[in-house]
Amino acid sequence: MGHSQKLLPQLKVYRLCMFISLVVGTITLLLFCTDKPESLIQLSIKYSRPTNQSKTHVPFQLPEQCGPGRIVPQGQELSLVTVNGTKTLLVSAYQEHRTATKEVRVIAVVLRSENVDYSCLLCCQDKLHVSKGVSDVHSDHFDFVHGTADIMCPVPSGCESISHITVISAAANSEDELHEFMEVKNQKTRDESFSDNFTVCLSAMFNFTNVLQLVQSLEMFQILGVNKVGIYLTSSSPETQHVLDVYTRKGLVEVIPWSWSKYLKVSQGFMPFKDPGDLHYYGQIPALNDCIYRYMYQSRYVAMQDIDELILPQSVSSWLELLPILEKTYGVDKGYMFENNVFPITKSPPSPQTLPSQTPSWQNVTGVNILAHLYSEPIIAETHYCNFKIIVNPRAVFSPTVHGLLKSKNGRAWVDRNIARMYHTRSAKQTHLTPDQLIFDGRLLSYSKRLIPAVNTVLRECGLLHKHSTD
Repeated sequence: MGHSQKLLPQLKVYRLCMFISLVVGTITLLLFCTDKPESLIQLSIKYSRPTNQSKTHVPFQLPEQCGPGRIVPQGQELSLVTVNGTKTLLVSAYQEHRTATKEVRVIAVVLRSENVDYSCLLCCQDKLHVSKGVSDVHSDHFDFVHGTADIMCPVPSGCESISHITVISAAANSEDELHEFMEVKNQKTRDESFSDNFTVCLSAMFNFTNVLQLVQSLEMFQILGVNKVGIYLTSSSPETQHVLDVYTRKGLVEVIPWSWSKYLKVSQGFMPFKDPGDLHYYGQIPALNDCIYRYMYQSRYVAMQDIDELILPQSVSSWLELLPILEKTYGVDKGYMFENNVFPITKSPPSPQTLPSQTPSWQNVTGVNILAHLYSEPIIAETHYCNFKIIVNPRAVFSPTVHGLLKSKNGRAWVDRNIARMYHTRSAKQTHLTPDQLIFDGRLLSYSKRLIPAVNTVLRECGLLHKHSTD
């Protein structure tokens, strides 16, 4: 007890010194930034005792020159930044090199009925800069109360590199807040020598249990020439997660956590009156926008599609061979749109199908076998231009949406079905059709000699096939 009493004065002196150091450091920072309006910079002096937080939750600190605040960590869950006094949520930030003025594009989700004057706080080299943010709400929101928006933040002259950014409401009083900043990505441009030729964006994967079709599609992507698959994952079965872990270790898949439940209620569908919620279809549109910018300077081309869709060339075997044909036929840097052909899994074919050899071992694997569904619905006027998907040069795109593009440099072009078309293996769309009205299309079988052994290898690696299954 006596020993503890001797330490008390020393502890008090130590704490006093720490407090004085903190105050002096903050005052120095305030003096450093006196040329900026204090109401916008929102600097604050805070002293807080250490908490018992886990090390994984310790916030990353900003450079001292940018003021007090924390960097939102990227990790095992979706980390959004809330804008004080508003319903705005900041998703990600990317430097924009293609506009007349140098800007940072902040992808956000906003309450469409809310009018907000935004101020951008930009951490630039050795100081904090403030600029006025301009919001552009995307026209595709399917009448949900929230929608995707771009908040454009001008970069001050003389600022070569913006490392971090946040957006605040100019009207809200946030003097006592420590702001959350996001890393600004796409600092450098690239027009050639990309790390990947093709990236596929799979948005809003939720409650996913279709393991067999997942493996088949990921293997088909690789056969077609895809190097990277970005998956915006909300939820999945343990078996699905195990498959994704295997492909992540291989370097093919990048999983982006995409659960919004902490922030707002997402809809499970496309129509607010049928599937109520704040935001369309698990936040699919902000995911697609983030994916375009995430891979803009990593991938030569980006395909925006779903896991049950395959864009198959008709005269060549891969996308690497297909793209020169598309560029020559329709022009470069277009959005190449592919006709949607539904191969119904809920309709019986007009005659028994003979499956390729080695597929019976898949019968105990959960999910759809795409090789067992080779009959498509006919293309009719009502469905001809519906639910198509697209391959783009991401550097020519400003705003993508579910089907196509809202804003791009060079427009879009429909691809002739005899050059390439999309194979969509799913439940029937034309539910009234009889089996004899379905149309046989065996194009997928031309890939089976490569596809089947590749699928077997992955299924065994995941423990879903017995080791003695044939290759």
